[in-house]
Amino acid sequence: MADALFSVEGKVACVTGASSGLGRRAAAVLAARGAKVVGVARRSDALEDWRDGAGGTTAAVAGDVADRAGLPDLCARIAAPFGPPDILIHAAGINTREPADRVTAEGWDATLALNLSAPFFLSQHFAPAMAAKGWGRIVLFASLQSTRAFPGGIAYGASKGGISQLTRAMAQAWSGRGITCNAVGPGFFPTELTAPVFADSDLAARNAVQTCIGRNGKPEDLDGPLLFLCSEASAYVTGQVLMVDGGFTAK
Repeated sequence: MADALFSVEGKVACVTGASSGLGRRAAAVLAARGAKVVGVARRSDALEDWRDGAGGTTAAVAGDVADRAGLPDLCARIAAPFGPPDILIHAAGINTREPADRVTAEGWDATLALNLSAPFFLSQHFAPAMAAKGWGRIVLFASLQSTRAFPGGIAYGASKGGISQLTRAMAQAWSGRGITCNAVGPGFFPTELTAPVFADSDLAARNAVQTCIGRNGKPEDLDGPLLFLCSEASAYVTGQVLMVDGGFTAK
């Protein structure tokens, strides 16, 4: 019973940002559990490296999800290997880390385009196919900065605050047709995006102490929450942000 409840066997999943970090982990976990996974990222060599290690039934699509003009072609290539996705995970992201007084228009626009606009427009494209089947799972990536302000994070924080509301708004729009829309909010996990944080051992230690559990995240800590949100186990959960932060936001 438990296996069936959390099963993604045979589902078609699309994971953006699959070339590295938590997106790569999510794509690998879904493939290992029997989903047909399409990994999307800009770096084709890193995508192929993911495929080599993932096993299972996978496909790699190189492209920029923030390129609005190229989105129709990208979506067609995503759907080509296995059909339109049943599960859509938006893990692609950028953090320019520009202090408020030195935020550039280019940095702002790039951050909002990838972190906030791309998840909506990609979801908008595939929502009709999910609705036609009466089943879909959309999982976005929120952040500690969805609710908290960190130094140098004004553009990133604005985008991740937007993700919280986008999650609720998409749930309101589409959940009546069988599509749940939720977000995970990771704490501090070692990834390319958080490399500057973990490069400072004192800062990493302070972040660990700030959690209730007493440590920073490990990639496998995200596996269970993702499988929950991607499976039948979360059928009555939508419009929610699940913080996977070891209790960082609880203190």
